Amino acid sequence: MTTPYLPNTLVTHGQPLTPRDAETLSSEAADRVVKVLALRENSAATPLRALPGLARELGLKSLHLKDEGFRLGLGSFKALGGAYALMILVQEEARRRHGRTVAVEDLLSDEVRAVAKGMTFACATDGNHGRSVAQGAQLMGARAVIFVHAGVSEGRIGAIAQFGAEIVRVAGNYDDSVAEAARVSAEHDWTVLSDTSWPGYEHIPGLVGQGYTAMVREILNDLEEPPTHVFLQAGVGGFAAAVAGHLAMVLGEKRPHVTVVDPARAACLYESAKRGKPVKVDESQSTIMAMLECYEPSLVAFRILERVADGFMTVDEDIAIEVMRRLANPSAGDPAVVAGESGGAGLAGLLTVVRDPALAAEIGIGPEARVLVINTEGATDPALYEQIVGRSAQAVLKEYVA
Repeated sequence: MTTPYLPNTLVTHGQPLTPRDAETLSSEAADRVVKVLALRENSAATPLRALPGLARELGLKSLHLKDEGFRLGLGSFKALGGAYALMILVQEEARRRHGRTVAVEDLLSDEVRAVAKGMTFACATDGNHGRSVAQGAQLMGARAVIFVHAGVSEGRIGAIAQFGAEIVRVAGNYDDSVAEAARVSAEHDWTVLSDTSWPGYEHIPGLVGQGYTAMVREILNDLEEPPTHVFLQAGVGGFAAAVAGHLAMVLGEKRPHVTVVDPARAACLYESAKRGKPVKVDESQSTIMAMLECYEPSLVAFRILERVADGFMTVDEDIAIEVMRRLANPSAGDPAVVAGESGGAGLAGLLTVVRDPALAAEIGIGPEARVLVINTEGATDPALYEQIVGRSAQAVLKEYVA
């Protein structure tokens, strides 16, 4: 069976980012992200794990995995985006009200928090983004209203509610919850803090993506050489666009070959690349990769990825489960990694490519390849993780990590 892999042949491929996107994902923007990140608890860099055993098994020069399961105590890379965007939005509002610049260092001051107290932020979520927004609101003293669709588990809802956010349940899927959050927010004059964009709504999703640049900076600081290949999972595409876009900005012609990985049951980026424009895909089947269950791409994300992604592919349900179990039971010499259902989708893409020798050769996956993947979430639903892997996340880490 032919691997569903689509090389990027769009006319925009390889062109520079638009000036606005280039500014959003610049090194200067990443400097601000790092400053804001330093204001938060548990702000240490997440581990970059070498997987030499698996690299040998796959015939690679090296394989590294950035483990976002430890990010800011929230267990997901999205901890970097929603809370960061909320803090910058409060900073912008404080500047408007006081008529002067508000320094990053003053974000947690009584004066700025007094501004935040009068603000309400709303968002839709599969779980992780809403948790980040809720934590940011709690930190700043703002109000958070989080819209969750029918597919969000009780475990993930509870993780959001612990930060004092109000939960609104929405019948339907993620896209339905996005629409409902926008509708209710317009009625009440709340600020919609979405990680996806639509016509006329780009600034805030851009800030969310900007927050993810801290992760890229950590990766490049820890690697002796930049990766030659990166596999990035995609929901609406914001994460993949931020990582690939920032890599392109800082590495230029030395940027890696980037493959965007969609669940086959929610392949909105893959289908958009195939048709040359953002499209909405069929919603009839749910995917176990719940954090990636999005049926329409972010316009900003697609605009970036059509320029800096080199290929788009899909992965099946069973390989997502296989990756969770393989990382929990690692190859000899490798550390164990706790990956949620969506967390290992990038690695699932790599495994799928390796199993197609012709495709692997075509995109340069071989003995000289230095591959990077990102575990975007840990066991954010502990009960489901244990059900799939057969052991709890704590047991996995205790068994393999000293």
